[in-house]
Parts: sequence; C-alpha cells; structure tokens
Amino acid sequence: MIIKTFPVPPLGCNCTILGDPVTKKAIVVDPGGAFEQILTEVRNLGLTIERILHTHAHFDHFLASSAIRKATGALLCLHEADRKLWDMLDLQCELFGVVSAPAVKPEHFLKDEEQVGIGGFKGVALHTPGHTPGSMSFYFQSQQLVLAGDTLFRGAIGRTDLWGGDFKAIERSIKERLYTLDEQTRVITGHGSETVIGFEKDENMYVRA
Repeated sequence: MIIKTFPVPPLGCNCTILGDPVTKKAIVVDPGGAFEQILTEVRNLGLTIERILHTHAHFDHFLASSAIRKATGALLCLHEADRKLWDMLDLQCELFGVVSAPAVKPEHFLKDEEQVGIGGFKGVALHTPGHTPGSMSFYFQSQQLVLAGDTLFRGAIGRTDLWGGDFKAIERSIKERLYTLDEQTRVITGHGSETVIGFEKDENMYVRA
C-alpha cells in the first residue's frame, strides 16, 4: 500500500493518501485544507482518488473536501452522527477565525465495521465516538495501520469540550476499539506525530489499558 501523510492548514491536520500501486486507486482521509497541494501529491503518486473518508466533521479535517470532490468526483464519506457538525462549517470557521469554503453534502454515511478498503487492501471503519459523536477510525489489519483522527494522539487524546464531545465515550472507544488492536499497530493521528498502540496502552497519560 502507498501511504503518505502530511499536515495541511489551517490547523495542521494530518491528511493521508492511501493508494493501491496495482489499480492506482486512492482514498484521501481528512483533507483539511490546501486542496491544490493534496491533488498535486495524489497526481505525483500516479493515483486517482476514489473516496474521501473523514474521521470526523471538525472544519480543519474537511475544509478542502468539497473542492476535491468537485475536481475528482470522489465519493464523500462521513458517519451520520457528525452530519450536524458538517452543516455547521461556517459557524465553526467563524469561531476559529478561519475563512470558510463551500461545502457539498456527504454522499455516503459510514457504518461501524463497514469495509473501506482500496484495491487489494482491506480496511474497516470503526465507530470511535467521544471527540465527536460520529468519530471514526480506519483500520487496515494487513498493514498494521489505523488512522485514528483526533480520538487518539501520541501520549494524549482528543478534546471532549467541543460540540458533542464526551470523555466517557472517548475513553470507551480507545479501550474497546483501539487498545484491542495488535500492539504493533501503527497509529496515524489527527495532528502531530505517529504512535503505536502498545506505547499508548502503557504510556498515555489520559487512557491506560
């Protein structure tokens, strides 16, 4: 699998491109901004975007989604519990002093344990609420990889004081959905450095196994 992660404005969200080197199909996860940069990265990898997956609907994780959808025809995917947040894009941007962008409606609502693979690589969507009601993580067992969005960070967890946040829910999501994965599983976080499940189970200052 081709895996490329890089931070994008306005808040340094980690955008990830996942590609199949055989079919040349790709998934983009959390295109928070800089859609031209994202499209350039995809083209440089020789890929075509098939789907856009969102770990959640905070503005910094989907600000460029509609522009990418318009340019590529890729399918916009989100958990339905975050639809209200998606529809609040203008308000979210206003509160954080960020210029908003037009947002088309999500076309596909993700379900817990839905298959989200690309080409020959199988993946599964895990509903991991707490940071937001519809937070999702995307797990690719054969790659020992999980994209956890803002649910789990290196040594920390996502905020639960924003719209729909719930500490008990995020704690449960981490313990029951993420900490049950193989300890060698690589975690691409929503912001900042990567981590691994085993390290977080032992060292995370908010949620221990």
